[in-house]
Amino acid sequence: MLKNVLITGGAGFIGSNFIRFLQAAEPEVKITNLDLLTYAGSLENLRDLPDPSRYQFIRGDINDRDLVARILKEDQIELVVHFAAESHVDRSILGPGEFVRTNIQGTFTLLDALREYRKSSGQKMHFHHISTDEVYGSLDKGDSPFTEHSQLAPNSPYAASKAASDHLVRAYFHTYELPVTITNCSNNYGPYQFPEKLIPLMIINARDGNALPIYGDGQQIRDWLFVEDHCRAIWNVIQSGTIGETYNIGGGNQPANIEIVQQICTILDELLPESEHIPHFSLVKYVEDRPGHDRRYAVDFSKATSELGWKPKTSLRDGLRRTVSWYLEQADWITGVNQTEDYQDWVETNYSQREKK
Repeated sequence: MLKNVLITGGAGFIGSNFIRFLQAAEPEVKITNLDLLTYAGSLENLRDLPDPSRYQFIRGDINDRDLVARILKEDQIELVVHFAAESHVDRSILGPGEFVRTNIQGTFTLLDALREYRKSSGQKMHFHHISTDEVYGSLDKGDSPFTEHSQLAPNSPYAASKAASDHLVRAYFHTYELPVTITNCSNNYGPYQFPEKLIPLMIINARDGNALPIYGDGQQIRDWLFVEDHCRAIWNVIQSGTIGETYNIGGGNQPANIEIVQQICTILDELLPESEHIPHFSLVKYVEDRPGHDRRYAVDFSKATSELGWKPKTSLRDGLRRTVSWYLEQADWITGVNQTEDYQDWVETNYSQREKK
């Protein structure tokens, strides 16, 4: 039974949801959360944990080799779940260097520190790496979903940096026999997601009567995975997955982006019947597409189903309603995010300056 777990990037969207999930699922596990608290990470995401006595937060950089080594030794870490990453394609287009530093160099630092710690201490170890379906590239409308054997063909600096980190994890398994597993997930959504991403951005903008910027024609297709289903999948892989293997995790939902926005607006029309912005879908504004925008992602998660018995439980309709309701109830959280200089600068750079050609 695992006792001591290090979560990297646990103050971010998926990481904070996983910490909540793990505390509820495993009452004996002690969690150390290492997070640099960059723009997308916030300790507000970790308020009111089920059991704060089994949790400690350390602010720090995964590239700090001495800090990582000290945490591994002092907390006798048995499992590392690696969420820490720069994860927004648009930001990677404007500033790819930080993605190389965090996603590639940071993953290397963790892996090599674990290798040395395992060698010197004899401690049983497991490194689980959170990755993305974007490493596989783009699909055309009629193409079959990506499998774990699909060729990696990343099309953005973000996807390329994650593909490189996947290769590093695999190499440390084959070269140094470090026990690892990898999950490549589709687009997550749910509570605590930073509002630079599509779903929370649309919810908040529509609520406030601001424009809903849609890239290109809005027909880009993603596979939407509710974050709680993803957390359950990660834990299933860690507990029962085959060491050295990769598992695709998807939601089985593939509407076009414009359809997602339409569903969000319909939910808002129902939940905010007194809003002066009804119908919220009238706020849609088509803007210039981003460079190299992948047209479609879809993953075949049958391996996780057949080997682990996992499949998503949350329908897109229920997940979106839960997500919209959460954001409507979190006025203080949203205000805190919206007031940060980084977020305001980002909105101005990425959306306000995009006019449809």
